[in-house]
Amino acid sequence: MAAVRHHYTSVHGHRVFYREAGPADAPTIVLLHGYPTSSRMFRHLIPALADRYHVIAPDHLGFGQSATPPADTFDYTFDALTDVTEALLTQLGVRRYAIYVQDYGAPVGWRLALRNPDAVTAIVSQNGNAYDEGFVPEFWAPVWAYAQSPGPSTEEAMRGALSEEAIRWQYLHGVAEPELVDPDTWATDHHEISRPGLDRIQLALFQDYASNPPLYPRLHEYFRSSQVPLLVIWGAEDEIFGSDGARAFAKDLPNADIQLVSGGGHFLLESHLDTVVGAMRGFLGQNTSERA
Repeated sequence: MAAVRHHYTSVHGHRVFYREAGPADAPTIVLLHGYPTSSRMFRHLIPALADRYHVIAPDHLGFGQSATPPADTFDYTFDALTDVTEALLTQLGVRRYAIYVQDYGAPVGWRLALRNPDAVTAIVSQNGNAYDEGFVPEFWAPVWAYAQSPGPSTEEAMRGALSEEAIRWQYLHGVAEPELVDPDTWATDHHEISRPGLDRIQLALFQDYASNPPLYPRLHEYFRSSQVPLLVIWGAEDEIFGSDGARAFAKDLPNADIQLVSGGGHFLLESHLDTVVGAMRGFLGQNTSERA
């Protein structure tokens, strides 16, 4: 099993944590995590890929081991998170890479691709939305309401999303064998986002999520013009980003490999790691060069 190294560095004056494994001269894969977790969600995936690939998995600012500057001193937007990720990759000398995106990692990954299309060699989307069809209305209605009119009446539902029960639901909903999901996942995530000041950080990102759908037309044009290799590996029972969001990629990338995993939910790596690893190794083997 490949050794995983844990690094801290400074990016734009902020501490950024990232996990790294694999040969430095192998093709690079950048793993971009979602809410409410961190690069810890890739703790099993990284060593499963690192025999053949150079794997980098950062924590976004406000998550995990990266810095959490207060929301009144740092503008928590998906543009800002992308700025930090882009600067980290530049600092590490990573010029071409595949991306794995999930949940919040998707809008960061999409911005990276739109800023520098030639840098992205391939994309793996694991419940990382890119189409209006993917939004499950019952889940997203309070998010859109808060983004449109932030205030006490709309904030209450968003604060509910920070509870341990809500985070537990994110991990377990739709999972056919919930006993496979380690309870430390939601307990750790809840502990981390309950740190002082983290509520304001998460509320800022909830509000800014509305900036993502307006980018979709540009993103779809990028898909059509680049025909970037794409693997969609999607928990079919996700009640946050529904399966229609997975199928929608075929509109612009007709050669995309779209796999809906029955009995899988939002955090597919927790219940179907082997399925994801097998799909990724086959896909990346066909769509990345042997050496960077």
